Amino acid sequence: MTQLRWLSAGESHGPELVATLEGIPAGMPLLAEDVDEDLARRQRGYGRGGRMKIETDRVRLVAGVRGGETLGGPIAMVIENRDHASWAGRMGPEPFPEPPEALTRPRPGHADLAGGLKYGRRDLRDVLERASARETAARVAVGAVCRKLLRSVGVEVFAHVLSIGPVAAQVSAASGGGLPLSELRERARASDLACADAEAAQAMRDAIREAAHRGDTLGGVFEVIATGLPPGLGSHVQWDRKLDGRLAQALMSIQAIKGVEIGIGFEAARIPGSSVHDPIGYDEGAHTFTRPSNRAGGLEGGITNGMPLVCRAAMKPIATLKRALPSVDVRTKEQFDAAFERSDVCAVAAASVVGEAMVSITLAGALLEKFGGDSLSEIARNIDGYLQQVRSY
Repeated sequence: MTQLRWLSAGESHGPELVATLEGIPAGMPLLAEDVDEDLARRQRGYGRGGRMKIETDRVRLVAGVRGGETLGGPIAMVIENRDHASWAGRMGPEPFPEPPEALTRPRPGHADLAGGLKYGRRDLRDVLERASARETAARVAVGAVCRKLLRSVGVEVFAHVLSIGPVAAQVSAASGGGLPLSELRERARASDLACADAEAAQAMRDAIREAAHRGDTLGGVFEVIATGLPPGLGSHVQWDRKLDGRLAQALMSIQAIKGVEIGIGFEAARIPGSSVHDPIGYDEGAHTFTRPSNRAGGLEGGITNGMPLVCRAAMKPIATLKRALPSVDVRTKEQFDAAFERSDVCAVAAASVVGEAMVSITLAGALLEKFGGDSLSEIARNIDGYLQQVRSY
């Protein structure tokens, strides 16, 4: 079984982020530009903070690629942190000339205090630098490579924003909304909030501006959709092979994500079964099973069923607030307002790009498990043979 494995390393204001990805087959075209496109999308979005004006993320492919093609070995990628230059003497592996001022006032909602307690660090910067969402740039780089693999076999992954704060768009791939998926993708890509509903997007901008004036932040919900998936990815036979469970873990691992749904999700608990499950039909001409609806979100029993995959993730408001919440200094135990680090007001659009990456990584892993081969051409042959089997079922 071919296994996809990856790791990221690096701190928010350290010299660079590093990602290593193993399991991508040989012979897949890959350029730095393929990754940079998604890195740039992650940095855009109405409501982003000052850090995005400093960083212009570009990847360096330092291993696993030769002459524009993957070699079948581990792929190593580096993303420079341009802001590191401003942190000389405070970040980096060398001993400091003199101890930098410690950050001792944890921010409610962050990993600061919990991480400090777990690792015994009295300078909470030792925790927050790795816990920062800056780490998601490395995830997006890994996801871009996996997206390239998926596209090579006809699978497309994209996301769009459903809501920000109290403002909701009137489109969803699971519950309907009238837009073809191709148009939904195009509209979302053209929006600075990744929202396909222009009227809702304007109301979202207004809500973000109002939150910024109050020194507050906003969260929201985004939806990730994958088209072109064959039936049969994932498995029902063990808990850790169920694809819906793996997708939920992948999305929940993104910083600030507090809830995940597949298909219509929690709505399914509020309506009768006759309105939840998707009837099954058969197209004799195409030799394929059909569904008039996709409330299951493309997954049944932890296995893809051939319909578009639909996942949804809820992002809490960013925990770094200009109008700081009460906290306690971990050294003196005195009451203080929490420390403020430069931050966004709303990053839901950016989080949707990270969501695309995590779904792409998970789907690429499931694809390689089922059709694994050492080269892209071998995987393509394996998929073609399997699809012939499915059509003759």
